[in-house]
Amino acid sequence: MNKITVIGAGNVGATCANVIAHKDLAREVVLLDIKEGVAEGKALDIWQTSSIVNFNTRVRGYTNDYLKTKGSGVIVITSGVPRKPGMTRDDLIKTNASIVKEVVERSIRYSPDAIIIIVSNPLDVMTYVAYKAANKDSRKVFGMAGILDTGRYKAFIAEALDISPKDVHAMLMGSHGDSMVPLRRYTSVGGIPVTELLNKEEIDKIIDRTRKGGGELVNLMGTSAWYAPGAAVAQMVEAIVDDEKRVFPVCAYLNGEYGLKNVYLGVPVKLGKNGIEEIIQLELTKPEMKLVEDSANSVKEVMTVLDEMKLFD
Repeated sequence: MNKITVIGAGNVGATCANVIAHKDLAREVVLLDIKEGVAEGKALDIWQTSSIVNFNTRVRGYTNDYLKTKGSGVIVITSGVPRKPGMTRDDLIKTNASIVKEVVERSIRYSPDAIIIIVSNPLDVMTYVAYKAANKDSRKVFGMAGILDTGRYKAFIAEALDISPKDVHAMLMGSHGDSMVPLRRYTSVGGIPVTELLNKEEIDKIIDRTRKGGGELVNLMGTSAWYAPGAAVAQMVEAIVDDEKRVFPVCAYLNGEYGLKNVYLGVPVKLGKNGIEEIIQLELTKPEMKLVEDSANSVKEVMTVLDEMKLFD
């Protein structure tokens, strides 16, 4: 691929650009930010590692110059503000929805065919904002969360069993947050169902920790995570660029799948050069389906705040 753009040169965006460069996924990675000098500095720092870790991807940073993103095959959007003390959830949605809308509209002006991956929070709703702003096939506009959540889930299982995380396979569904739905039936270790290796209480503790994974890191560091989110979105970019057709949990637009409509939610998909090539519909049990429906309802509740903004009227 000729060009990949990452908009937002904060911790997540810069980490994502760094991992993409290390994997040599494109001739050029463009890092864009609104703060003067930040994208330029981080891009230069990454580029100076090229001879050390051996990659050829040219990394360039720019301040608010969308013309430099022209011709991007993939655009990753991490823009937005973190939730600050005294800021309500509604305040966060209103602020970030306006930012994401503007960023998407300016991006697609120069790269109308780009696949767009959203990382901004609240993830499920911001991905819907991007879809409306881009006015393009929903298979080319989706969000990163499931890979991050699954990564945390698998890391905790590996820790509990004192095994390699490479042997843990799992699938999560639902929204990015407290209503995510880890599917223990689809969780295995080297092909062995996790339920044969850990008891219900142990698995429940891991699921609870996974749901609160972001909060745990904020409490420890005073800010949100970046290494795992940055690596997770880079893995999605790799699947697209190399047409790997990987099966990942991705925040995708549902229009009848799982009996849900007009909502973005984490579901398993096949990810390749065309973006979401297929939404995989699992045969869920009634309790599992109830959890997924509850998760979708929680997203729709948040979307009412977006509807009241009338951004797209």
